[in-house]
Formats: sequence, C-alpha cells, structure tokens
Amino acid sequence: MCAPRTIHAAQAALIFFRANGLPRLRGKIYRINSFTAGNKLGMKKIGITFCVLLILIATVLIAVNFKPQESNGEYLRIHVRANSNSGYDQSIKYAVKDEIVKFVTPYVAGCTSKEAAMEIIGGITEEIEEVANSALLKLGADYTSSAEVRREHFPTRVYDGVTLEEGDYDALIVELGEGTGDNWWCVIYPPLCFTSAPADVKYRSIIKDIIDKFFAGG
Repeated sequence: MCAPRTIHAAQAALIFFRANGLPRLRGKIYRINSFTAGNKLGMKKIGITFCVLLILIATVLIAVNFKPQESNGEYLRIHVRANSNSGYDQSIKYAVKDEIVKFVTPYVAGCTSKEAAMEIIGGITEEIEEVANSALLKLGADYTSSAEVRREHFPTRVYDGVTLEEGDYDALIVELGEGTGDNWWCVIYPPLCFTSAPADVKYRSIIKDIIDKFFAGG
C-alpha cells in the first residue's frame, strides 16, 4: 500500500480556492479595482467642473459689483427732444438743434472746465428758449420749447468714438412741444460738437477697469 500523503493546511487552502472560489474572487477584485478607477476619474471630472463653475461665478460677481470710476461728472451733455417721433417733428428737431448749436457755441467754446460751462449755460437758458422758439415759429410748428440744466440718467451712448457709460449726467435739456420724441444729443463740455478743436477726452476700457480693480482689491 502506498503511504498516505501529508497535506499541510496552507496547501489545502490553496487547493480549495483553486477548485472552488479563486476565479470568482479574482473577478470580484478586478471589478472592485475597475470601479475604484472609474470612481476616481469621475471625481476628477466633478472637481474640474466645480472649479470652472467657481471661476464663472467669480467673474459674474466681479462684473456685477464693479462700479466704473466716477467719470460722469466730467461731462455736460445737451439733449434736444422732439415733440414726437413723426417725420415732421423729427425734421423740426434737427433744424432747431442747428440753431441752438450755432447760438451756444460762442459761449462755451472757450470754457476750460465743466463748472464754467454749466454756469454759462445755466445763465442763458431763457435765451436758448427764445432761439428755439424763433426757429419753431419760422418752421411753422404749433408748439414752443423749454430749456433747463438738470441731472438725468442716461443709457450708454457713443459719439464719434467716445463712449459715455450709463449713469447720471448733468445736461442741458431742450424739449420741443411735448418732448416725447427721440432726441438729438451731444456733449457741451468737453466741447465735442461745439468746436472744431479736438477735445481732451479720456478713452477708457471697461475690461481693463475690471481687471485693475480686481487685482487692486487683492
């Protein structure tokens, strides 16, 4: 007879797993490793997405909370508002505007400050009304005008390459009749349309202002 073969416990365990559970165990380990790798990749994508969202939110907050430098006070505007938007009233507006500009130019052409221009314009509003009314009478319009220097809120506008951002501005407002039509506008000081000399106007970049303010705050 052959002597019985001695099998150690470790060998017996190895034989058992080979015969019964090792392939399934390896499969489970592989699936666990695959899940872990996929989970890490998913977390990485989530992290990148989160960072991008933070950047976008920060950009929006900076844009919303950013307040442009107070440059509105540098300008004195003029607005001539038509009686209505009819073709007739709009043509009247432009004709009256020409007379007002012709009258006002000698007064403000030599001004060296906005304050001086406001003082001069504020002192001749009655004369401006007379000039406008005389033009209206000649044109056969059945309404008169009113002129006043006051502060109003205006949207962003561009004149001859110069951008005036949205905000409150001092302005000479000339209303023709009801004054509900589209207006003609320009800038009395700096004298963009009241002199042939180039005005000393600062051209500004909104994007640059945002960047400068952001880094200055840091």
